[in-house]
Amino acid sequence: MLPRQQQIERMSFEPMNQKPVRSTLTRRQFLARSAAGLAFMIVPARVLGRGGAASANSRLNIAGIGVGGQGAHDLSQMESENIVALADVDWRHAAGTFRKYPSAKRFKDYRKMLDEVKEIDAVVVATPDHHHAFAAMEAIRRGKHVYCEKPLTHSVWEARQLAIAARQAKVATQMGNQGQASDETRSLCEAVWAGAIGRVLEAHIWTDRPSRGLFEEYWPQGVTRPADTPPVPDTLDWDLWLGPAPQRPYHPAYLPFRWRGWWDFGTGALGDIGCHACDPVFRALKLGAPLWVQGASTRVNEETYPLGSMVTYQFPARDATVQAHNAHLRGLTGPAAGAVAMPPCKLIWYDGGLRPPRPEGLPDGHLMGDNGRLLIGDKGFILGNKIYPESRAREVGQIPQTIPRSPAGHYQEWIAACKGGPPAGSNFDWAGPLAEAVLLGNVTLRVQLREDLTRFKLLWDAAQLKCTNLDEANAFIRRTYREGWKL
Repeated sequence: MLPRQQQIERMSFEPMNQKPVRSTLTRRQFLARSAAGLAFMIVPARVLGRGGAASANSRLNIAGIGVGGQGAHDLSQMESENIVALADVDWRHAAGTFRKYPSAKRFKDYRKMLDEVKEIDAVVVATPDHHHAFAAMEAIRRGKHVYCEKPLTHSVWEARQLAIAARQAKVATQMGNQGQASDETRSLCEAVWAGAIGRVLEAHIWTDRPSRGLFEEYWPQGVTRPADTPPVPDTLDWDLWLGPAPQRPYHPAYLPFRWRGWWDFGTGALGDIGCHACDPVFRALKLGAPLWVQGASTRVNEETYPLGSMVTYQFPARDATVQAHNAHLRGLTGPAAGAVAMPPCKLIWYDGGLRPPRPEGLPDGHLMGDNGRLLIGDKGFILGNKIYPESRAREVGQIPQTIPRSPAGHYQEWIAACKGGPPAGSNFDWAGPLAEAVLLGNVTLRVQLREDLTRFKLLWDAAQLKCTNLDEANAFIRRTYREGWKL
């Protein structure tokens, strides 16, 4: 069995079959509990286990940060545990969650919650993107396990910092890209690693977001800042909602969901969907950091992301040495690990309803779909998870399962990891580099770089976290925070 530090560093597809750890109580703890009689008492779960981990049979004390939208859903998947505290800057938006967990302590400032509620073991972060790194880091520094919604952070630099901090603190982590635990993701890896379409040379990923039809949108992009200044609702702490972002007047154009399209708060369509849609491709093709990135888009401004964009990433060849290292990090062994050289690969992202050309060999009438994934190899292609041409699919036949399935699902992976089990499938050692690559694409869409990036590609040095051929781009790798906020 690997030492605990190495377990933390692994990205694992392995089943969570860790044996439960029997909880132990000192004589003093036993007497204290006896004296309490039948009174209900919440004790930090980590107290009940060995080596700083919670017992597999105990219940975690979980706190939610940002609980009015996605955070409410995340908490609903964790009700096997104790929901002990809730923090949200908009108490009207969070009212339903407050009612659902009436015994949980309520806060507007998550920093105050983490200071005052000592029994918290683990934290769920589902704030707008510009708070992700701050809320997660506040929890990590206090030794709390962290589940953080995608994208992991708002900037490339923040993703690196969270991964480092979580590794050093030895806390269990998980990013909210739920599909990583699916059979579909594993099946795609198995098909690619079995050589179903030969050497994969290109990958294409597309989404209809931010719009979903001619007259509908998920959230606005390609718009400018509103000029009017309506009053702040009395249930909202606007200053806290802004947090590290630059000061601006309140407007309902930003919340509760429309913040995604604004540069200061969200990460656009690429940030919203990229960590979901790119994850299976990164796993199957064993991708790491790109060599260069190039972006193209509809017109963009300094306030919001463009209506539609294309971002091209170029990845280097992955030789057998790199493959063996990646297989170890991802917890993969045996034939599935596939320490076989993979050629250089180009990945192209499309949003706003853009999509790649139909591949040769796709039968007439077969839909590409508004959201999709296409891998092109030298022996065929995979659209979604289906192999084409059909003659190639017949030749390949049934592909055996070589990767263990997630026995409990995405959320329970994290809960088990908090209790001393294997690292969750999208722990920050995996999610951090994935988020870095995804968010790097947004740098190429900045209006300030638009003209320069029509002349050359953005060369990337991942080790140094810097663009090597356009220094102006490095201003967008790490953002400047409002006074009073420091990561």
